[in-house]
Parts: sequence; C-alpha cells; structure tokens
Amino acid sequence: MRAIVFEELGGPEVLKIAELPDPQPGPDEVAVAVAYAGVNFFDLMARSAGHRVAALPFVPGVEVAGVVRAVGERVTGFAPGDRVTAYTAAGGYAETAVVPAATAFALPEGISLRTGAALPNIVPTAYALLHDMARLQEGDRVLVHSAAGGVGTIAGQLARRAGASAVYGVVSDLGKAEHALAYGYDLVFTADTFADDVREATGGLGVDIALDPMGGEVLRRTLGTLGRFGRLLSYGNAAGGDLWQVGPGDLSTLGAAVASFSLPRLAAGDPARLRRIADRSFRLVADGEIQVPVTADFDLADAADAHRLLESRTSTGKLLLRVSER
Repeated sequence: MRAIVFEELGGPEVLKIAELPDPQPGPDEVAVAVAYAGVNFFDLMARSAGHRVAALPFVPGVEVAGVVRAVGERVTGFAPGDRVTAYTAAGGYAETAVVPAATAFALPEGISLRTGAALPNIVPTAYALLHDMARLQEGDRVLVHSAAGGVGTIAGQLARRAGASAVYGVVSDLGKAEHALAYGYDLVFTADTFADDVREATGGLGVDIALDPMGGEVLRRTLGTLGRFGRLLSYGNAAGGDLWQVGPGDLSTLGAAVASFSLPRLAAGDPARLRRIADRSFRLVADGEIQVPVTADFDLADAADAHRLLESRTSTGKLLLRVSER
C-alpha cells in the first residue's frame, strides 16, 4: 500500500511517499480502506517534535474515513463494506489504516466520505468543550480562538445553535474574518487586540466561556476576558510556549474556572464517553444543523504541501488528504 512516512523529525520535507505492507487488524481493531484522511495540528507536532511518536519510521494521521476492509476476531458491529469514520493514534496517511474498533464510527447516511474524514477530531472536540465541560447555557457570551480553523468553525455554530447571546472569534489576521463570520460569529477580533476588544464589546462584563488552543501568554490574556463565574477551556498549546499554570489568586475574584481537554486522552481512557459525544455531534452534521467546512484536499503524495499550508496559519476550515476516490 501507499503511505506517508517520516524517518526523521523535521519540516514538511521529511514526509515521503512509500510502499508498505498492508497492516492487518488485531483482535479489537478494524482495517479501513482509506478514502480521505484529516490533516491536524497533531500531525505537525508528530513530524516536528515527535509528539506521540512511538518509534521511527512513523506514519502520521489520526482521523480517516473509508470502507471497512477487515475486522478483528473480537469486533462486533462492523463488517467488510461498512462506511466508517475513525479516530486513531497514528497511521491515517495510508491506503489502509488499522484503527481501534472502540473509536470507529458508522458514517451516518447523507454524509460523504470526504466530509466524514473531517469529523472525528474537530466535531467531538468542539461539542465536548462547549457542552460537556463549559456547560453552555442560553444567553452565555462565548469567545473562541482560532475561529476560522476546524474546531473554531464548529464551535461558532454550536454556540449559536445553543442560544449564546454573543459569539466572538479571534483570528490571526482579519483576512480570515469573513470565513469565521459565516459560521456563527457576531464579531471577529485579531490576536493582537482581542482582550481590549472583548472588554469593549461586552461593556466590561467579559465572556462566560472562552475556548483556547494556543496556551502560554494567549491563555493568560484570555483569562482576563472572563466575566464572573467565567469558564476558560484549554485544549492545546499551539503557541509552543511553557505550559500554563493558574492558581487561586487568578480565579477567586471572579469565581472563574479553568479546565483542560485532550481528545487523544479521552479516546484512550474513555472511548465509550467519546462514542456518546460523537453520536450526538455527528447527528447534528447529518441533520444539516452544523456544516463542516472542508476548504482543501491534497493528494496523498502531496502531504508535505498540506502541512506547509496548515503550518503557515493562513488556512481556514479543514484540510484533508485524498487517498483514494470511492
């Protein structure tokens, strides 16, 4: 099979197309003939910093959509020929991916394989952040960083659907504002000025919920945008700085709360809970209540170009690799 492999850490140029043996599923696994694979920040971190890389050579890719090719001996609920989308620790950039059956999901009718490949990471992440962790209520004011990205475009729609009174987005440059505004946002600010902009937009009240994938100094500034009993949800460290630390002195004045979320850790530690979240959130896509904006797909052999685009922070929406048309 064709697969994208890197044998050393580095820039996008270390991603190479290679011929590898078809992997076979273990007892609790499913082998998927991949049609599309999602491109995620996880993959950039694996390639450049060895994040979650068990050993080299390594095949990146944490989300796929395709058709079941084979199932392990203990697997129930899937059979060859089923259309699925799946979340996995690695191996998605390939014509065949072996994934845990626990984090493989039947693709709802009406969702294409192309859209399906964009579901497993960004849709449950946005849903879990807003509903399971932040406990979003009607009338809440919501602030979302990376509003034009994959999670951001889903979060804007979910917040609007749940009755948020105001949904504010933050983008790296205003060239992305039009894209974000099409997905539920009332106002979009730049990363340089968002803290002052939020205070002005809310009349000094601040926001009830803030979602931050950046970490570091951005998280510290975001903390200052919270109103009374505000909730700040961290789900990444894309800025690459020191891991954030918050103490009672930062929170007690307003009764604020800070929490952290990791989809990989949820998938590894409680796949049954992930399945419940995925079932609810995927249904919203199938019913047309939220849209998943796939803005570009690249041939598998051009994975390095997809990484360059994502790394440039100029992309919007979701990027995919086109592995095989089905």
